[in-house]
Amino acid sequence: MNILITGGTGFVGKELMRHLHAHQHHTYVLTRSPEKYVNTADATFIGYHYPPEELPSIQAVVNLAGESLFGYWTETKKNKILDSRIHTTERLITFIKKLSTLPDVFISGSAVGYYGISDDLMFSEKTTQAGDDFLAKVVVKWEKTAKQAEELGIRTIYTRFGVILGKEGALPLMSLPVKLFAGGKIGTGEQWLSWIHIEDVVRIIDYCIHNEAIAGPVNVTAPHPKQNKVFMKTLAKALARPYWLPVPSSIMYVATGEMSQLITKGQYVISNKLEEHRYHYSFPYLTEALRHIYR
Repeated sequence: MNILITGGTGFVGKELMRHLHAHQHHTYVLTRSPEKYVNTADATFIGYHYPPEELPSIQAVVNLAGESLFGYWTETKKNKILDSRIHTTERLITFIKKLSTLPDVFISGSAVGYYGISDDLMFSEKTTQAGDDFLAKVVVKWEKTAKQAEELGIRTIYTRFGVILGKEGALPLMSLPVKLFAGGKIGTGEQWLSWIHIEDVVRIIDYCIHNEAIAGPVNVTAPHPKQNKVFMKTLAKALARPYWLPVPSSIMYVATGEMSQLITKGQYVISNKLEEHRYHYSFPYLTEALRHIYR
């Protein structure tokens, strides 16, 4: 299978490519700077100037590009977070329209931030009411832009990622105070964290590509979300470090600005879609997921 990917050089993109190559698929990575990368037998790097009609038949497109959420959220940073997602998706849709044949499936990265923030509500794909905070508004606009693929008659999936656990991403930031023997709950510790192991992320994307019955939003989260106080205690145990020093929300805000809401607030999200389609998780439980990462 030939698969076109944006964001192929990022955390999720790199792991997804390894997975796809191991299963004999060829990836075409659409990037702004293809000259920085070396083509291999499994991966071809192309720029947006590349003539789409010269590509072989593309069966699937995976859109993972976007400015990182990590960093102090100035107005400039927030504009980059939004504009990078909208602009890249629009350019990708334009590129797809010029392919010799339309792909069978379009998977657009998204986030559980769609649902907004809550300590007591449970969200699933059946939840249609989006939140009203910054991230929720970004996700709504992102998915609306990606919906253009659906309007072309392409099976379209919005993979709403939870907090992805792996060697990159959020986990190194969350584990740093624990490694420095200053680990403890963050803020009240009551906020929910809907997490997912990186291995399940790439397997779920692959699962969605090949399962023709799956369409629309898919929550990419493990079946057992954890409150921050439980998550941090489990993390401390996995790293053989003490769990004793709470971190006030105010300190997180001073250090990271509005971005602190990614850690000090959260939502309880489950995936009815994956359960209905009988996806089998590699890491359904947090303890095993962290042990695997820090083995």
